[in-house]
Amino acid sequence: MKLRRKNNILRTVCGALLLGFYSVASFALESDKDQPITIDSNTATYDDATGTSIYTGSVVSIQGSMRVESDKLVVYFKDGEAEKLVFTGNRAKFKQTPNEGGKDITGEALTGEYYPKKNLLVLIEEATVWQGNGTYSSRRIEYDSKTSIVKAGDNASGSKRVHVTLQPERKDKKPQ
Repeated sequence: MKLRRKNNILRTVCGALLLGFYSVASFALESDKDQPITIDSNTATYDDATGTSIYTGSVVSIQGSMRVESDKLVVYFKDGEAEKLVFTGNRAKFKQTPNEGGKDITGEALTGEYYPKKNLLVLIEEATVWQGNGTYSSRRIEYDSKTSIVKAGDNASGSKRVHVTLQPERKDKKPQ
């Protein structure tokens, strides 16, 4: 069992190198959950006793059209599968193409948690998400990558507010 987990980690790291040759936009949102998670970093450590992998230094993790860039990433495994990914950094960033030809959804935060089986990305502390003409900022933002739904705010702390900016569409046409 230990050897299988180590082989999975090695395959994940090697897969990240190969994935660099393919365009992220070639994957549609519907297939994201079925894609492997690939990770590229300066260092990687796997602890079989705790079932965690730690990646540091210019970390790039990709699953389908979702791409996350961070300073550090900790992957928690359960039964040999990635259960939870926690990324941190000086404004860790994510980007996803919600559908073929659609505008990307982007965001950033000091900390993020990604639950691949739930298609859920949680941005925590100084979180901001840009979607279309809107900007959502809050202490906590949840992004469901399957449905492309953004939920901002924290019901437990009424003092933390959500800030939303909706930009009007640009009119590029000149009157005749």
